[in-house]
Amino acid sequence: QVQLVESGGGLVQAGGSLRLSCAASGSIFSINAMGWYRQAPGKQRELVATITRGGSTNYADSVKGRFTISRDNAKKMVYLQMSSLRPEDTAVYYCNADIWRRGAPISSDYWGQGTQVTVSS
Repeated sequence: QVQLVESGGGLVQAGGSLRLSCAASGSIFSINAMGWYRQAPGKQRELVATITRGGSTNYADSVKGRFTISRDNAKKMVYLQMSSLRPEDTAVYYCNADIWRRGAPISSDYWGQGTQVTVSS
């Protein structure tokens, strides 16, 4: 079985910073793209940032210049450094990864359980 486990969420004041981490574990052959998504109350889940295995990144316009995604392939981890946080960044943040399990013919999409980020004004 494959698992993604997020950590690092919490309550922070506007203008502050948080760093989210996500660890992949299980019978993993390789990990392709990894990313972070978020879902605020009453809204659809939206992309925050993605990163390829080679390190190419993509960001939502709303977080460009404030958030930085990175990964450690050896540790099977992805990170999201969030700075200059705003109340509108409040959401549950989910880790996502395209993972090739050992022995599987194709890769599959996996999600973490989510971690709450709350930004107070």
